[in-house]
Amino acid sequence: MGLRKMLKNVLIVDDSALMRRVLSGIIDKNKRFKVVDIARNGSMALSLIEANPRKYDIILMDFFMPDMNGNILLQKISNISLDAEIILISGIIKEDAMEVIHALENGVFDFVAKPNDFSQAKGEHFSEKLLERMELAANTLDEKRQRTLNTFKRVEQPNIINKPKEIKQKGVVGGEKIVALACSTGGPKALHQLVPKLPKNLDAPMVIVQHMPKGFTNSLAERLNEMSEIYVKEAEDGEVLKKGTVYIAKGGLQLRLMESKGKYTIKLTEEPARNGLRPCADIMYESLVGSRFAETVCVVLTGMGGDGTAGIKQLNKKNNIYSIAQNAETCTVYGMPKVFFESGLADEILPIQDIAGAIAKHVGVR
Repeated sequence: MGLRKMLKNVLIVDDSALMRRVLSGIIDKNKRFKVVDIARNGSMALSLIEANPRKYDIILMDFFMPDMNGNILLQKISNISLDAEIILISGIIKEDAMEVIHALENGVFDFVAKPNDFSQAKGEHFSEKLLERMELAANTLDEKRQRTLNTFKRVEQPNIINKPKEIKQKGVVGGEKIVALACSTGGPKALHQLVPKLPKNLDAPMVIVQHMPKGFTNSLAERLNEMSEIYVKEAEDGEVLKKGTVYIAKGGLQLRLMESKGKYTIKLTEEPARNGLRPCADIMYESLVGSRFAETVCVVLTGMGGDGTAGIKQLNKKNNIYSIAQNAETCTVYGMPKVFFESGLADEILPIQDIAGAIAKHVGVR
């Protein structure tokens, strides 16, 4: 039987009996997954994992549990040979958002916000979102296992794509550049490998759209700022872009870049989600169409779907761009970079550890 057809065993870890029932009910309706164990707290989950670490493929873990929170449990199982993907499912508590960021930074596959009430938990939106993340995690796990068995086949990607560059002079003034980056699932881990390597005096502002719910992007920015020489902050409405600053788009809002009196400012809006995304990278890139930057360095990192490619296509019609995509091997999910690579617009395909250097080399330092 092929790896992709195998039933995936699920461990549910949640201190709420109601959520344990809801999660079990959702999974029982899907033929690809089977709940094989349920733990009502972190201690029980640790015992189950220690007893049989190879039993589980997917672990659904409540993050905020009274006896042992998610980070403590993750630390305790970090030295166990666990061949599973972990998805955090928990309420959004702003004060504890930094702990979730740490978990995502350390390799947790993804985070799904727990509904506020029982009716939402029983609704189709939560069920579809959870199963979507589980399917993605299962596919990623299969690919990892296939690599281990030397049966995983991939398309060889050159680091540099030799293609002629069309130089567009319309609207260009001076030599000012901007870096615009898009990422989703696996993004926090990738950003923690990229942003701290950027020089403090990067000769361009950098704007990042990371798909994340409201309440978490500020903690992500604070964590990256702690680790980096370059200044990192959550984007604020109306602020003027400055070189040597990294701006993280605010979760739950759309971000556009607007010109005002010869300077570029950030505009945060409550316009609807596009393709279910708010913030959406396509909207960020589209806002730069016709801008007066000499060049936009577009970077596409790990993530599901194809957000960013449509916007970059529009940007490329009127503006000078230079583009970098993360390679398949270092992506948590090779979705967004794959779609971008297949568009033919990529100038470089690089492992995550080399992208900061490529950005600095291309835009320069002051």
